[in-house]
Formats: sequence, C-alpha cells, structure tokens
Amino acid sequence: MSTKRKRETVCVQGGWAPKKGEPRVLPIIQSTTFKYDTSEQMARLFDLEDSGYFYTRLQNPTNDAVAAKISELEGGVAGMLTSSGQAANFYAIFNICSAGDHVVSSVALYGGTYNLFAVTLKKLGIDFTFVDPDATEDEIQKAFKPNTKAVFGETIANPALTVLDIEKFANIAHKNGVPLIVDNTFPTPINCRPFEWGADIVTHSTTKYMDGHATHVGGAIVDSGNFDWDAHAEKFPGLTSPDESYHGLTYTKAFGKGAYITKATAQLMRDLGSIQAPMNSFLLNIGLETLHLRMPRHCENAQKVAEYLQNHPKVAWVNYPGLKGNKYYEISQKYMPNGSCGVITFGLKGGKEVSIDFMDSLKLVAIVTHVADARTCVLHPASHTHRQMSDKELIEAGVQPDLIRISVGIENSGDIIADIEQALK
Repeated sequence: MSTKRKRETVCVQGGWAPKKGEPRVLPIIQSTTFKYDTSEQMARLFDLEDSGYFYTRLQNPTNDAVAAKISELEGGVAGMLTSSGQAANFYAIFNICSAGDHVVSSVALYGGTYNLFAVTLKKLGIDFTFVDPDATEDEIQKAFKPNTKAVFGETIANPALTVLDIEKFANIAHKNGVPLIVDNTFPTPINCRPFEWGADIVTHSTTKYMDGHATHVGGAIVDSGNFDWDAHAEKFPGLTSPDESYHGLTYTKAFGKGAYITKATAQLMRDLGSIQAPMNSFLLNIGLETLHLRMPRHCENAQKVAEYLQNHPKVAWVNYPGLKGNKYYEISQKYMPNGSCGVITFGLKGGKEVSIDFMDSLKLVAIVTHVADARTCVLHPASHTHRQMSDKELIEAGVQPDLIRISVGIENSGDIIADIEQALK
C-alpha cells in the first residue's frame, strides 16, 4: 500500500484495486466459505502458513478491502473490521489482556465503553483504573500497576467532548512499556491521525461518520505497527510466546508488524466471531468514499450552530472544541487544526425538564439513539445512552444531567438553526 496518497484519494480508491475485467466497484463477497483444490491447500490456511480465505467468520475479501482502506487512512500497517464499535474496543483490549491484567483509561468515555470496561471486562478479571484526562503525567503515573498492559482514551470523548492530549498519554504509556489505544471515532482520520502523535492502536465505531448515513453497524481496529511487543515480551505472552492452538506459532516471529491484527483475527475472531457482515462493509465503503467531503461540512455547520447557541439568552452553556474560550480549544487546534467533529453539547436554563420540552419541540432535528451521520439529530444522554450511570459517574464522565447532545448534520446550516430557534421559543 502506498503511504504517499492523500487522504481524499484513499477515501475514494483505497483498499480495492481491480484487475483486468474485475468489477470497478468493490463487490460484496456474500459467501460463508471458499473453495480449494486440495486438502493440503486448506491445511496450510488453517495453520496460518498461507494467507487466503476459507471461512467468513475469520476473513472475507470485501471486509479486508475496507479494513485496508481504513488502515491506509490512519497510516497503519494492518486493520480489521468488527461487528460494532463495542466489539472493536473489546477486541483491542482483550487481544493483549487476560484475567489478572490491568488497564489505565481516561474516564471521559462513551457510556457503552465505560460499562464494557468497568462492569463486563471486570467480570472477566481485567481491572481498569479511570483517570482524569486533564491530570498531569505524574498524577496519571500513580494509576499504573505492575500488571498494567495498556492505556486507553478517546480522541474526542462522546459526549463530554473532552479532547485527549495524545502525546501526553503516549509518553506515559511508553514509559511504562505498554501501548496507547485511542478511539478515533469522532474526528475520523480526516481530522486527526493519532499515530502521528504516538498512539499505537486506533479503534473506530464505523457506524458513525465513516458510514455517515446510519445504514450499518460496525467497528474497526488499526495497528500502527510501531509498538515493539518483543521489547516487552514478558507483558504480552499472547503475542510473543507460542500459541498452542496454532501448533506453537509465535505471532511476533511469524508476522512481524502484522502480529497484533493477525492474532486478533486468527484467535479472537475465530473464537468470538464478531465479524462485520460483507453487506455492512460494502455500505461502509460507500460512506468512506465521501468522508473527506462530509467532515468539513459537519464541522462548518457545527461551528455556526455552536456560535448561535452561545449567543442565545435561553442557553446556559455550550461545549464545542471549535469555540474560542473553550477549555479544549488550544489542544483541539494542535491535534485537529482543520476541525474536530460535528457534535456539540449544551444546556438550557431551567435544567432537565426544559431540555426535554426543547427536544420534543424540534421538527427537522430528530431524537434518535445515534450520532454522527448526515442528518442532524439530538439526544439527552443522562436519560438515554448514559442512564445506567449514577449522577456521580455521569459527572466524572463529563456528562451533566442537563446535557443535550446535538449531532449537526450536513443540511443547510440556516435550516438547522431555524429549527433550533423555533424549539427554543
């Protein structure tokens, strides 16, 4: 894969390069299985001695083409698709952690990710310590333990809109001999590439801006290829010691920079099966072809809406990284100079009940459990996506009880603002 192509070109042409007589458009390979001529050919695939396809639960050509496109967009060496963003974050952690291990994570997380880490992975014996992403390096360092295996954060937290200091977290992770995993869903690689700032693994909910049309659910994991697993072999035996389920193969020796993604595919996807359907990855690919056009429009519209809300007498507060004076404005300019995302949070004077009345009065803007697609939509996280969290947990995650999350779409900005205006009245 070329690393010289610009992101716009990769969005349109990455991942799939048809040969003579092949379809110009990436085809949907809607087959569970693949034929071979001899038993030996199949055996070599099962032993990871040859690369190829034998069963879609592990790999599928449509999925692999789209994963390659996302990997190239991020500047990584290898990628894989999963059935959802939740599955991507689970696999990213579980690929290098097992019972008895520990992870340091920013507390500013999407509610589903927080529950995955704090509740479900805890049941599997993987412990998490949550830290304030704005804390100093020394304060964050105190969260590390001898059994810490990774650091995790979101580039822009959903819905707190906290902007992660990627360099700071990368420095701390690497001082402790562990990788930094960054969920880059909100900025997408169009606005931010965490690998350029020291992150090692990137995850995505491809359901969001990458698809952009609310037509598929999916996730992705990309490996930078930069983390030296063998240099910290004792921490990552799953990658650096023989895997008996593959006749004693050692991933780092057999696959070099492809070790992490190969293990996630050959081991986790084999056993857990959270594959993205080829039809879904086909839809995702169509979305990716316009990602470089949509993201600037999302950001441009969101900036106008944020500035309108900031000047409205009924609005108590507005949080958007693109607003001068915002707590994360400077760091957002550092990591995302061309724009952050299309998501804004704000609160209305009068609190929770007024917020609900406002949302019920919107006409163009829809109340949906979704974010980051072409249509403008709105949600009240405290009573919807984050309702399992206590008030204390909500505030720690940067979610005030009166917080309204508006995901600004790519419609005419004047029409969006007009709908907000009539609802506020």
